[in-house]
Amino acid sequence: MSFLKIFYPDEYRDSTYSLDFQKYYDMGYRGILFDIDNTLVPHGAPATKESVELFEKLRSIGFKTCLISNNQKPRVTPFAKAMKTEYIYNAHKPSRKNYRKAFDVMGTKQEETMFVGDQIFTDVFGAKRVGMYSILVKPIHPKEEIQIVLKRYLEKIVLKSYRRYKNKNIKL
Repeated sequence: MSFLKIFYPDEYRDSTYSLDFQKYYDMGYRGILFDIDNTLVPHGAPATKESVELFEKLRSIGFKTCLISNNQKPRVTPFAKAMKTEYIYNAHKPSRKNYRKAFDVMGTKQEETMFVGDQIFTDVFGAKRVGMYSILVKPIHPKEEIQIVLKRYLEKIVLKSYRRYKNKNIKL
């Protein structure tokens, strides 16, 4: 099922909060795009102490950050203000347009920018379409909108193929 490779993340991790961001900075990354719901907080939740502290840490390392969400302005704007970060709402992920806009907003290049998100068909696929490094994280909470629940069934197929691919020690 090699045709599924377009959906494979570069990494698959348990949580945004377990990532070693200093390592990515040392690797040359300078910008990070984040999804919000189920990547940073449970679906629909406001910014948390943990999420705010993460963004403070990222700024202290030297990262530029930007939230890129398919949610509407009333959801994204207050969240971004609490996080003190740039943002793009109604992004139409996986469309390339707003990933590229995020590079401009942050002043970074595609090759020095990475993406962290919890969905394969929007977050990872969009990042792959613009040539970005992508990290898929497990969703924080099982409560999701029905259209996302349905996509999760298809994601299981992709993740099964991804795990087989990775277990064969084949480089992406």
